[in-house]
Amino acid sequence: MDNQLKEDIKKAGKSVELIEEQLERFDKGFPYLDIDRPATIGDGLIQLSEKSIDEFIAFFEKQAWEYNMIKFVPASGAASRMFKRLFSFLEEDEAEAERDEFLKTFFENIHKFAFSKALDEKMKETDGDLNLALKNKKYHLIVSTLLLEKGLNYGKLPKGLLDFHDYQSGIKTPVGEHFTEGENYARGTEGKVRLHFTVSPEHQKLFIEHAEKVRKGLNDFDITFSQQKPETDTIAVNPDNTPFSNEDGSILFRPAGHGALIENLNDLDHDIVFIKNIDNVVPDHLKLNTIHYKKALAGLLMSAQSKLFGYQNQLERNINELELLEIENFARKDLMLTFKADYAALDFSEKVGYLKYLLHRPIRVCGMVKNTGEPGGGPFWVKEEDGSLSLQIAETSQVDPNDKNAQEALKNATHFNPVDLVCGIKDLHGRKFDLIKFRNPETGFITSKSKDGKDLKALELPGLWNGAMSDWITLFVEVPLSTFNPVKTVNDLLREEHQAG
Repeated sequence: MDNQLKEDIKKAGKSVELIEEQLERFDKGFPYLDIDRPATIGDGLIQLSEKSIDEFIAFFEKQAWEYNMIKFVPASGAASRMFKRLFSFLEEDEAEAERDEFLKTFFENIHKFAFSKALDEKMKETDGDLNLALKNKKYHLIVSTLLLEKGLNYGKLPKGLLDFHDYQSGIKTPVGEHFTEGENYARGTEGKVRLHFTVSPEHQKLFIEHAEKVRKGLNDFDITFSQQKPETDTIAVNPDNTPFSNEDGSILFRPAGHGALIENLNDLDHDIVFIKNIDNVVPDHLKLNTIHYKKALAGLLMSAQSKLFGYQNQLERNINELELLEIENFARKDLMLTFKADYAALDFSEKVGYLKYLLHRPIRVCGMVKNTGEPGGGPFWVKEEDGSLSLQIAETSQVDPNDKNAQEALKNATHFNPVDLVCGIKDLHGRKFDLIKFRNPETGFITSKSKDGKDLKALELPGLWNGAMSDWITLFVEVPLSTFNPVKTVNDLLREEHQAG
């Protein structure tokens, strides 16, 4: 690295050593995960019976008031990808609206979107109204009013602030839906419902204003916000791995993906954290299943953690062989932990020490839905360097395309990750874990992007629910597909699951 580059890095407020590491990472890449097999029901994936679901819900409801709980919602993403097809339509012939199936569906059903009322009002300010534009086939006008700054500016707003669901009582955004969810399963100590949204700097003011409107009269809600930390931004490079320069000659640093949010999560001081994406919400009449299973997952976590803490206390005393065997069985059967290859050869005191190490870590319960071909990561058993196996959420890009066994495991995966987590981030003494210590830095991502019409490569930190939680105790639990209703494209809002009426 030449001196000028070092000076530029310092000028940008970055660590030269850290950026050197990132540049080296572009050269050597990230290793693929050593996939052993998919986690399936009975083999790393728990399928709860109706009886156990009821028991865990009862356990949760009895204990919840003792726990300082919070709902953590990554909400910083702009909605631009949701409107990708509409943006490209603005560059096409207007007649395409009557040929393209996606566009036809959008315009023919436009009054079913919750935002159609706001769109109509905005169009009335200058251009007649929505119905008149439809009649006159002014499709570009409709889309530009929806997406661009002169109109509703939906193309630049975050998903969390868009009109998603249309109730008789009024419109609800995803933020509003998360309020309702939180009220139904995230009420903890002091009777408080605590919600935390990670937002982008340019949108935080809008989020705060909107949240204040939603919580009007709700004094039992505690709402906080944070931003992805600038110091987690990573350097971007050209296709030849040299630093990418902005048009003004400065080095480009980019947000490092949702994995950077482990820093935000690490700043929270709560007993239990629910994690769910901003766009995975449904109207009230469909929420019961979501609430039901969220309580069950939390009850399972509380139950497992309670037993875990009891056994950790035992390990601090003088235990006998029978007690050690009981703890080993708990670790294997209840916590799905496997031991390092030479564990059996250890003497008694070494086994005790290893179990103390193995059990002293944060714990997460992850809902998994049946694989229906949706893109995204899934649950797998992964081989570790010490000969043990661990349960990990792996993305397709982390699986070696030339490894037949790994590809077979990917093909045979029965479930995928909807981002439905309940996390315990404190130890048996009530001290918060330093979550950064449980991240695997070898599990990041290199992705292809572009800026100002030029190709670049970006470096993403280990994903929040992937490598950022690599060394956590992990329990995978099957949850119904009805709890997963993301909005990836605008037309997803037309699905029955997003119609509030």
